[in-house]
Amino acid sequence: MERADKGLAFILKYENVAWYEDGKVKILDRRIYPQKVEYVCCENHREVAQAIADMVTQSGGPYLAAPMGMALAAYEVRDKKEEEQIDYLKKAAYKLSHARPTTVKRMEIVVNKALNAAKKAIKAGQKADKAIFEHALEEINNKYKKIDRIAGNLVDFFPDKGTIITQCFAESIVGLMLREAKNRGKDIKVICPETRPYFQGARLTASVACEQGFDVRVITDNMPAYVMEKENVDLFTSAADVITMDGHVVNKIGTFQIAMAAHYNDIPYFVTGAPDRDHPDIDSIEIEERDGDFVLQAMGERTAVEGVKRYYPAFDITPPKFVSGVVTGKGIYSPYDLKKYYK
Repeated sequence: MERADKGLAFILKYENVAWYEDGKVKILDRRIYPQKVEYVCCENHREVAQAIADMVTQSGGPYLAAPMGMALAAYEVRDKKEEEQIDYLKKAAYKLSHARPTTVKRMEIVVNKALNAAKKAIKAGQKADKAIFEHALEEINNKYKKIDRIAGNLVDFFPDKGTIITQCFAESIVGLMLREAKNRGKDIKVICPETRPYFQGARLTASVACEQGFDVRVITDNMPAYVMEKENVDLFTSAADVITMDGHVVNKIGTFQIAMAAHYNDIPYFVTGAPDRDHPDIDSIEIEERDGDFVLQAMGERTAVEGVKRYYPAFDITPPKFVSGVVTGKGIYSPYDLKKYYK
C-alpha cells in the first residue's frame, strides 16, 4: 500500500494518530503536543473511548482511534465463541461511537464498518483484531486520498502569494492543503488563532504549518477581526464537525465569530467536508458542553479566582449566509444547495 501520509507532519502520520499493536492502542496525546511527545496507552476499548472523550485526540483523530479501539475489543474476546465475540463487539461499537455526542452519527458509520470486517473474519476463522486493523489502515489511507482531492479544490482559491487564516486543527486537510500549495509553488502565509482552551491552533495547526515549511503566526482568539484587515488576509478556511444539509457549519467554538469578521471584511470563508445527510437541519444538532473548569485555566495554570463560574460549549454554529462555499472532493457547493452533492 502506498501511504497517503507521505511528506506530512509528524502528528499526521498514521502511527502518531492512533495505532493498534500487541493487544494495545497507543494514541498521541494532543493535549500536550508539541511541548511533550507522549502516547496514551489503552489496554481495553473502554479506555480508548475515554481517551476520545477526554480529547487525547481530536478533529479527525477519533475516526482512526475508534476502529483501532474496535480491533482492541476483538482482541479482548479473541478466545470466546463466535456469538459472544460479535455481541461484545456490538457493545464496543456503541461505546466508542458515543464517546462524544456531537459526532455520534459519523462515528457509528466508522465503527460499524469495523464491525462488519470483524464479522467476516470471525466467520472465516480468521483473527478479527488483525482484520479490523488492516481495514482501519486501508480506510485511513483512502480517507487521506479523498481529502487530498478536497485540498486540491481548496488550494485553487489560494493566491500565489497570500495569507490565510485557519481555526482549530483541521487534521489532515491542513497538512494536505499545505503540501498541495507547496507543490504548486504557492507562497502562503498562515495565521492560526490559538483556539482555547486546548490551544489546538497554537500547538497543532501551527506545528504542522511550521514543520512543512510555511511562514506561520499564532494570534489570540480575540484578534482575528483586527488581524484580517491589518494583515490583508485573503481567505478563511476551516473543517467542520458537521455540515448540515441546510448549510449550517458546526465546528470548534470560535468559528462563527471568525466567519462573521471575514464576511464584514469581504474575505471568503470556505469550509471543507461533505454535507451530512444524517443531519437534515440545524435542529438535529446537539452541541456538546464540556467540563467548564478548562476555561478557568491555560495549559494547567489557573487564570481565575475560586468562586468564578464557567461555561464551555465546545462548538458553535455558523449560518450559511457567512459561508462562501463547501469544498468537497467533487467540487465546490453553495451552502444553500447541498442536495446537489448527492446527485
